[in-house]
Amino acid sequence: MRIHGFQKTTLLDYPGHLAATIFLGGCNFLCPFCHNASLVLSPDSLPAIPEEEVLSTLKKRKGILEGVCITGGEPTLEADLADFIKKIKDLGFLVKLDTNGSNPILLEKLLSQKLLDYVAMDIKSSPLKYPAAIGKSNFPLKNISESIKLLLMDKVDYEFRTTIIKELHSPSDLILIGEWIKGAKAYYLQSYKESEDVISPGFHSYSKEELLNMLPMLLPYALKVELRGVD
Repeated sequence: MRIHGFQKTTLLDYPGHLAATIFLGGCNFLCPFCHNASLVLSPDSLPAIPEEEVLSTLKKRKGILEGVCITGGEPTLEADLADFIKKIKDLGFLVKLDTNGSNPILLEKLLSQKLLDYVAMDIKSSPLKYPAAIGKSNFPLKNISESIKLLLMDKVDYEFRTTIIKELHSPSDLILIGEWIKGAKAYYLQSYKESEDVISPGFHSYSKEELLNMLPMLLPYALKVELRGVD
């Protein structure tokens, strides 16, 4: 496993649970607004954390932590992800996966083997704006659609989420996303925040008031529609 970050305690990454977060390197998207540029563009330049070290730490924190969040980068690029999650589950932890939804085949495998307790899938933008949002012009959107359909089958607790950026998301884009995920349990709008590790700095966020005004138009598409990370 290409583990390049390990947060031993978090109250934010796994809703409702005290958890640890494992950051895997590498991604098949180049989202210009991504705030983990080093993990995406040059993971090999970052210190690697041995899998055994992470598992040993988790074992020591049994009874303290409830779950583990696996994020990235894009975790589903790892061929041995299922085996790694099994080791975490064998320690008695809940597992949350953060994914861009690009690998529905592996996602289905993880779900069928009951290795996941929660999935958070990023919806980068409306279908027409996906190439700009992911920095790729020829990515098959059917992969995204298949991952959405898998989660809508309600075999695991899940959420969809979108980081909202003025340059990439208009109200009409949100309606198109809503149609894409219609029937979802939960959809979160996240406010874009500039950081030193953004792939392409210079994007702009909507105000809290503007984001709040977007919520009602999404209510027909998800049972829960809320803001996240908005000051």
